[in-house]
Amino acid sequence: MKKGFKYEIIKECRQSGARIGRLTTPHSVIETPVFMPVGTMATVKGLSPEEVKETGAQIILSNTYHLYLRPGTEVISKAGGLHKFMNWDRSILTDSGGFQVFSLSQMRKVTEDGVEFASFIDGSRHFISPEKSMDIQKVLGSDIIMAFDECTASGTSYKKSKEASDRTYRWLQRCYEHTKDWEGQTLFPIVQGNMFEDLRLESLERTIPFAEVGIAIGGLSVGEEKPIMYRMLDVMQPHYPKDKPRYLMGVGSVDCLVEGVCRGIDMFDCVLATRIARNGTAMTFRGDLTIRNAVFKEDFRPVEEGCDCYCCRNYSRAYVRHLINTDEILGGRLLAIHNIRCLMRLMEKIKEAIREDRLLDFRDEFMSKYTPKIQG
Repeated sequence: MKKGFKYEIIKECRQSGARIGRLTTPHSVIETPVFMPVGTMATVKGLSPEEVKETGAQIILSNTYHLYLRPGTEVISKAGGLHKFMNWDRSILTDSGGFQVFSLSQMRKVTEDGVEFASFIDGSRHFISPEKSMDIQKVLGSDIIMAFDECTASGTSYKKSKEASDRTYRWLQRCYEHTKDWEGQTLFPIVQGNMFEDLRLESLERTIPFAEVGIAIGGLSVGEEKPIMYRMLDVMQPHYPKDKPRYLMGVGSVDCLVEGVCRGIDMFDCVLATRIARNGTAMTFRGDLTIRNAVFKEDFRPVEEGCDCYCCRNYSRAYVRHLINTDEILGGRLLAIHNIRCLMRLMEKIKEAIREDRLLDFRDEFMSKYTPKIQG
């Protein structure tokens, strides 16, 4: 385990094998399973650090690609690193930028050296190699840095998926060599392989030796149906390292968090909670509510009965609907607070079920009451 980092398993569910763990970084102690709100541009969109902390967030994610383009590493370096720049004193994980290069830039050229791409902002040309991604993340000063990988979309052929997985492995070797002597940061390698079982297992086996503290599962939730994602997780679950947290990248719906923890996942992140909030949708334990709908015009109940977030303690569905439908910024902010707190409360319920060795029973009961979209 790298200096300054530690992972301890506190409790393992006898029914499911899911764990409660304690991940220590130089900035904070994180109890897993954990959901990480996404602060792509060095902010969880629309919320102050104090508001994010009030939801119960222990760690947030920021993005190397976006921060490299704006405001740039020079600005963040002069500010004293990302923690000081954004006034966040708990742990930060930074994505390597690999996914954004492949998802946001249509004009890109992938070589063994790295990726040349056009900025989505102004079309300017840039090049990121595995080493450059690591160097950017070093300047950012995040606790957990991600290896530079090549992500492929659902439906990619076996041949191209294998080529990307093999390249991801070679890039990982370069990332590891470049960072192995760094202090205060740990590298999470990323498993790829698209939706092919043999490629997933091959990638996992090759990746584990580079997992100093934890390991990430990438390339899922990229357009495939949820049962396919669950099948990939089922295939990998028996082969994960026992003593390290497993991080499922880019997954953050209520149902996927429950199913993911049951399949051995310890860490999650996703922009979904804040993105759908801005569009007027609230997450609940029963399913998503489209608050902007007319049915809520005179509904003076809280967004979710039993929720202890700032929004639900103080405002009604009718008021939040009014804000959303009049394009008042407060509406999206309140729903973002609620949605993040909803996922934090869900993690608390999951951990309670793990402590009581009944996580699978909890999942079955929870999912029997859950519908992706509900009316009220």
